[in-house]
Amino acid sequence: MPQLQTPITGLTVANGDTLAWGARTYVMGIINVTPDSFSGDGLGGDVAAAVDLALRFQDEGADILDIGAESTRPGHQQVSLEEELQRLIPALEAVAERVKLPISVDTYKAAVARRAVDAGAVIINDIWGLKAEPELAQVAADTGAGLVLMHNQQGTEYRDLLPDVISSLQGSVATALEAGVPKENIIIDPGIGFGKTPDHNLAVLAGLDRLKTIGCPMLVGTSRKSTLGLLLDLPPGQLVEGTAATVTLAIAGGADIVRVHDVKEMVRVCRVADAVVRGWRPEGWTAS
Repeated sequence: MPQLQTPITGLTVANGDTLAWGARTYVMGIINVTPDSFSGDGLGGDVAAAVDLALRFQDEGADILDIGAESTRPGHQQVSLEEELQRLIPALEAVAERVKLPISVDTYKAAVARRAVDAGAVIINDIWGLKAEPELAQVAADTGAGLVLMHNQQGTEYRDLLPDVISSLQGSVATALEAGVPKENIIIDPGIGFGKTPDHNLAVLAGLDRLKTIGCPMLVGTSRKSTLGLLLDLPPGQLVEGTAATVTLAIAGGADIVRVHDVKEMVRVCRVADAVVRGWRPEGWTAS
């Protein structure tokens, strides 16, 4: 039988709770307060809908909520700082008031991140890995927020895909450390679907274990990504099974957090995968 990995004490997120890396996979539920999400789940400025979704995700077993107010779909239009804040802050404040889960804010703007932390976020999820606004690292250092550093780049040209991704993430981690972010607060993300072709995405997913050399816990987001749509010839709303396959593969490759749209289904996937990969067992488990 697989042996339970010794938990590595990590990021303290809310009410003194600490994410114990290695014990199990944490599920991050996606809440898009955008009008143009690639996955078709954008809620726009509907604060009540954001709260309802957050409460549903909490009931379905999510561990973290990730709230974003600027679409990252291919061809998206960047929004101004003011517009992002107008979309984000009312929803974030309302969710923080009603939900007990730790909240992550999906933004690469330092000013947005600081306002979001003031409003209740405890993790900053930067899709540009401090390459867009390096000063965002100072926000994380000043506030004690967790910091997700994702690999991203303009274009899809690489000298050597995985070594290039690893090198870029190592640079992002170094920038965060230099700003004073504690190592235990840093999470890396290989950036499936960002600055990569579909074949790149599959190669990164197959080689996730190589990212362990960076020495940080890892978040992986494959949920409803266009690569799955191409493989299955299906629209985003019909990619639950494809997402489940990639979530399982991500856990086998070392993912500590999976970022998903379909929380109920992926919580179940994670429990089964964790039982095999990490030796996790439900409370009250009796071996026969």
